[in-house]
Amino acid sequence: MKKVTEKYENNLKEDLLDPIEAAEYLNAALEDGSQEVFLMALKDVANAKGISEIARKTKLNRENLYRILSTQGNPKLKSLSSVFHSIGLKLSVEVENQV
Repeated sequence: MKKVTEKYENNLKEDLLDPIEAAEYLNAALEDGSQEVFLMALKDVANAKGISEIARKTKLNRENLYRILSTQGNPKLKSLSSVFHSIGLKLSVEVENQV
């Protein structure tokens, strides 16, 4: 079973290197409505891109970055925006479907 999990994790990491795949992954996590699920997804994307590289680009130390991306994290908008920018994505707002 461990080999299947490792293969899944490797494939996920590879997929998340593609900005389009990463954006879709994060949007799906947002649709769940849970902050914890979203932060776990953002951590997956960050791990795929490389935490050290993101820390360097955002000028956040690795410890703070891990804290921000933890399921108990409560990142500020500025920190989230920096992380998104460092992975080649941006935050945006859309109109909710209206009936």
